[in-house]
Amino acid sequence: MRPSPLFSGFFYCVLGVFFTIFAIQNVNDHGWGFFAFILVFLATLDFGSGIRMIMLHFRIKRKLNHSKKK
Repeated sequence: MRPSPLFSGFFYCVLGVFFTIFAIQNVNDHGWGFFAFILVFLATLDFGSGIRMIMLHFRIKRKLNHSKKK
């Protein structure tokens, strides 16, 4: 069974927060190296995917409510 887009969106956002925290710690310890850029890139992808999935959830919910009213 697939998880709902809302759950997946929140999960991706939580992953984005973790990657951001790891990136901040890495930059504080070692400066802006290759690994820090990879962590920032992964955080960006996760936040983007999370926001898209949450928006998808609300679009689906709006379409279902709109079709029920007709």
